[in-house]
Amino acid sequence: MDIILLERIEKLGAIGDVVKVKNGYARNFLLPNGKALRANESNRKVFESNREKIEADNAERRTVAEKDSKGLEGAKIQLIRQASNAGALYGSVSARDLVEALDAQGHKVQKNQIVLDRPIKAIGVQDVKVSLHPEVSVTIQVNVARSPEEAELQAQGVDVMAEMFEKDEAGFTEDYDANAEPGTIAAEEEAAPAETEGEEEAQG
Repeated sequence: MDIILLERIEKLGAIGDVVKVKNGYARNFLLPNGKALRANESNRKVFESNREKIEADNAERRTVAEKDSKGLEGAKIQLIRQASNAGALYGSVSARDLVEALDAQGHKVQKNQIVLDRPIKAIGVQDVKVSLHPEVSVTIQVNVARSPEEAELQAQGVDVMAEMFEKDEAGFTEDYDANAEPGTIAAEEEAAPAETEGEEEAQG
């Protein structure tokens, strides 16, 4: 489908550009969200007659976004979550969780402005992009850990999971139970053939 862009769309084009996109992308996202118009003759006329206002509104939103970005750029979020020994979260961290954490710090951000390809499912520190405007984006740091102490270590650049793995390797010793009856396993092994012989006699 050919569309006229009403705002800059990353990897597509700028305001006023006529571009071809997949029908589903246009119908499900661009058109209902007011980001584009179908590229027919009547819409071209509507766009051209309103071009100045569309561009002025965009410039105003961009100015507001640039102002907001100054306080948000480089913001750090710490989230404490339960996770397995391997670092996998029980559950995941979604865009909604990040919005709530930013809100607690006084940053007003919409869920659709968080650019998260997939939910965060492991502990660690990662950068997440926040798109305040099609032409203004910032990066925040998200630190997911199992405890405040672990989060502090990760913030200092320590790879908690790698350190834990090294400790496990260094501390590995074979289990030894001094109270175990000697020859217990051997006796179990001896019993197995006897059962087999009994089965053969039953079959014979």
